[in-house]
Amino acid sequence: MTAHRLSPEHDPAERIEVERVSITVDGEQLTGPVGSTIAGVLLENGRDSWRTTSRDRRPRGIFCGIGVCYDCILTVGDERDVRACQRRACEGDVVSLQSEGRPAAAGDAEETS
Repeated sequence: MTAHRLSPEHDPAERIEVERVSITVDGEQLTGPVGSTIAGVLLENGRDSWRTTSRDRRPRGIFCGIGVCYDCILTVGDERDVRACQRRACEGDVVSLQSEGRPAAAGDAEETS
């Protein structure tokens, strides 16, 4: 088989202009192709992480891309722990990034002197 380069007008992977959806992420307007997941919109706009781990505060974004790992969770409207790789971006979605501290373990108490 001989490799050959397709011209842009015949390349099925070439970007084409499509209808866009607009969402708000922590106060910033982002757009992406209609039908994209929230993760897709974030990635298209140059964001590769949007959550930090509770223990070490390490950045997380999309990992598995199929909803198994929960690394991509965020808040959409009032709904927490939404998997960005599974939720389609809808016009007007208001997204908040999640970055809470680790919950205290049972029996932990603040010391007061």
